[in-house]
Amino acid sequence: MEAPGRQFGKELRSSRGGKSLSDREFSLHIGKTLPYHADMRLQERGHQYQRGDDGVMSVSRLVRRMKNILEIEIGDVWVEGEVSNLRKQGNGHFYFSVKDDKAQLACAAFNAERRCSGHEALQDGARVRVLGEVTIYEARGQAQLIVKRVQPAGVGELQARFEELKKKLHTEGLFAEELKKPLPGFPQVIGLITSATGAALQDIVSVLTRRAPWVKAVLFPVAVQGSGAAAGIARAIRMMSDPENHGLPRCDVVVVGRGGGSLEDLWNFNEEEVARAIANCSIPIVSAVGHEIDFTIADFVADLRAPTPSAAAELIVPDERELRSKLQRLRGGLQRPVHAKIRSAQELIRFARRGVLAHDSQRVLREPILRADEVAATMRRLVADRISSREQRISDRRTAWKARHPRLVVERRVEGLRQFRLRYSQQARHCLQSAFQRMERLRQLVRTLGPESAFERGFSITMSKSGTLVTDPEQVDNGDQLVTRVAGGTIESEVVK
Repeated sequence: MEAPGRQFGKELRSSRGGKSLSDREFSLHIGKTLPYHADMRLQERGHQYQRGDDGVMSVSRLVRRMKNILEIEIGDVWVEGEVSNLRKQGNGHFYFSVKDDKAQLACAAFNAERRCSGHEALQDGARVRVLGEVTIYEARGQAQLIVKRVQPAGVGELQARFEELKKKLHTEGLFAEELKKPLPGFPQVIGLITSATGAALQDIVSVLTRRAPWVKAVLFPVAVQGSGAAAGIARAIRMMSDPENHGLPRCDVVVVGRGGGSLEDLWNFNEEEVARAIANCSIPIVSAVGHEIDFTIADFVADLRAPTPSAAAELIVPDERELRSKLQRLRGGLQRPVHAKIRSAQELIRFARRGVLAHDSQRVLREPILRADEVAATMRRLVADRISSREQRISDRRTAWKARHPRLVVERRVEGLRQFRLRYSQQARHCLQSAFQRMERLRQLVRTLGPESAFERGFSITMSKSGTLVTDPEQVDNGDQLVTRVAGGTIESEVVK
């Protein structure tokens, strides 16, 4: 057995007949001193790197070869970067990435609470230093770092920007509770500012359809991720806040949100432009960004923060089934006292009939019977009025919902288009008539000021035979032929001096 620290690359031999493995095959520097256990591991696995008879290596062998080279060449290493996409599994494993502005590396901390010291520092956006072994996850051929230790290295850039803006807006008072606008109890029109293709929209619409089918949802589709998304979100909020000037229906409440994602994915909802648009909106706004564990600046500024888009829909509309159930309970609560009063009066009547006054029961019971009848009538009237009021409210809601039926909306739009066409066709005819009148006046003016008018007043024009206008006697010589134009035609003449 060789002593620890022997020179790798020249002495290492495979298990296949003692054949020496070439330095080129391993792509390692000759002369690098390796620990004894690493040298032995390569020696034991040397046969795995052999190519097949046709010179082609299988994928699994190549990936395994890359894994062993990484583990031996790099081994344990400290890496500094920003934590992103942190996922904590129920079995205690942590999965995340560390990144800088040029690259990112997948990381795993298995049974982190027991085997990874300092794991508490792992937070999305936190800048950390991690110690781990570089390896390759063979199933995907992906390089990753098996983390053993974590140390804070300062707050990540995004997290620092988040905290800075949060502190700034808090100082300005944008998070104050007295600025929060109350949500309507029975909203009729709900604005949705989110992606038209995202799962968040489908979740919200599904809940609204189930809980409050009379509600009208108005979608303002925006990009919720990528460059320029924050400006689009802020613009949509401003337009919803001033719907009359932008051709939008007025909403009772607006939901701004998207589905879950990493800190970078949700960053547009941490921009100051979006926060100020929410704060200045005249309509109550519900922020529904990401999952329950995700917090954005929009959540702090909004009038209400919902943990998920589905939860936002649950919070802003009542459940139709619950309303009907409550109405039934109210009806029962009003009927029970009435029935109790009637039963009490009936008992009193029975007692009186069996007593000593039975012979004069008609006189004795007349007043209690009248009171019982009055109470019963009053309770019946109250019950009927309460039920009628609730039914009228439901009927009003149904009528309002029907008034927004797409067919009626289309008919109103068609009628408006017809009126528009009639009005502007009349204006067009008027404009054409005015243009024709102006043209006729100009024609008369041209006729008055034109040469024909001058001819009729006795003027004439004399030209040479070649067509040159004669304005001076010096232009002609004896014998030249001239043409004179007058009102009735032309006169040909010859110059005689």
